[in-house]
Amino acid sequence: MSTEMPPAGRDPQAASKLQILATEHWSLLATRSLTYTESLGRVNMFLAILSGAVIALALVAQADHFGPTFIAVAIFMLSIVFFTGVATIARLMALNRDDFRWVIGMNRLRHAYLELHPELEANFVTSPFDDLGGALQTLGIDIAGRERLGSVGHGLQTLPGMLSIIVAADAGAIGALAAVAIGLPLVGVLLVGAAAFLLTAVLIGNSGRRAVRRFDPMLEARFPSPKS
Repeated sequence: MSTEMPPAGRDPQAASKLQILATEHWSLLATRSLTYTESLGRVNMFLAILSGAVIALALVAQADHFGPTFIAVAIFMLSIVFFTGVATIARLMALNRDDFRWVIGMNRLRHAYLELHPELEANFVTSPFDDLGGALQTLGIDIAGRERLGSVGHGLQTLPGMLSIIVAADAGAIGALAAVAIGLPLVGVLLVGAAAFLLTAVLIGNSGRRAVRRFDPMLEARFPSPKS
């Protein structure tokens, strides 16, 4: 069965269809707004916990002069920060997937608008197609460069990418403190800290890239972009 709508001039129910489509469009816009709000709220919560931990450690350092008590407290508090950071990044990736789904939904609605009023096509800068290329066009991402979506350069510009570096630095600090606690020399402390930082950054980065690659088949395209 064809899903195409007759042009508005020949469809007696065009007005009611437009009203229904517009209502759904505003619903998706509101949902996207909530997604952004939660993303920023999660980031602010993580940064608040990080800031509180740093201030608390500064007070402990003044009292213990970076002694064994400081090291024990620092490892514990930074571990809490690390857990919070990993959970925040995971939630941000889930919110990004949700936002991608809402964009696809709005593209489908835009396709329905153009079926009712095809003469308006020249007025849209966003896409009416619900495949990956159409979603990227709506998001303002260069379609020709979509293979770079999972690249390091693109990843570091996103909220999960930025937090990944902070969380990796936190892991490096935990590793360095643990090395100090077991009595390793300065070179060993630096090597353990650097290894913990790199390992965490690579693991989180790979997880993020896999999440980006899963965007494409999230929803089956009903209105794919025309072949060029």
